[in-house]
Amino acid sequence: MHTTDIPIEYDILKKNTEIARENRRLLTEYGVTAFNIMGAIGSGKTLLIEKTIERLGSEYRIGAIAGDVVARIDAARFEKHGVPTVGLNTGRECHLDAHLVRHGLTDMPLDLLDILFIENVGNLICPTDYELGEHRRVVVVSVSEGDDIVEKHPLIFSTADLIIVNKVDIAQAVNADADKMVKDARTINPRIGVLKMSLKTGEGFEDWIDFVKKSHEQYRLANH
Repeated sequence: MHTTDIPIEYDILKKNTEIARENRRLLTEYGVTAFNIMGAIGSGKTLLIEKTIERLGSEYRIGAIAGDVVARIDAARFEKHGVPTVGLNTGRECHLDAHLVRHGLTDMPLDLLDILFIENVGNLICPTDYELGEHRRVVVVSVSEGDDIVEKHPLIFSTADLIIVNKVDIAQAVNADADKMVKDARTINPRIGVLKMSLKTGEGFEDWIDFVKKSHEQYRLANH
């Protein structure tokens, strides 16, 4: 008897995609633009979301979903900024999936939101194949991970809308070439947007803010 796991995996991904499309329809119905923020542990995902809430919280109604093996730590950081927050514990799973996010959306006051940030579990492999229903996929990497990190993980960048190369202020100290990381990302995905950023110095942050605002306006206008 011949057996294989491939059809099972295919069915799982197919079902995930179906639920992701339902999530996106729900978000679009409420006029909420969702950003899936991916990246390794320590890349700066949580701080990026926090600073974005601080910067845009007076202009837009923002919500956050924190996904992690133990989600309460990052969720608490978002809650401190006074935004609706849902923590999604993934247990042994190393990524969020559309089904989990659907549960998170049921606890979100979508009628009171403009923008939703979804912080995915910290790695560059597992989240790649799982759509969540997001409108934009963003990958954050830091120079401290080594300037070959993009080259080593091509799949996640091939489907991303934007890559943020973070912590460029310490690139020289860690002997990393941020320009190489940018070049690698554009080689993998010529259509990808790339920002060099330092959340410490503020370099590149306003370009990120413009990306968030333009993305929201684009989807808002397209659906009204």
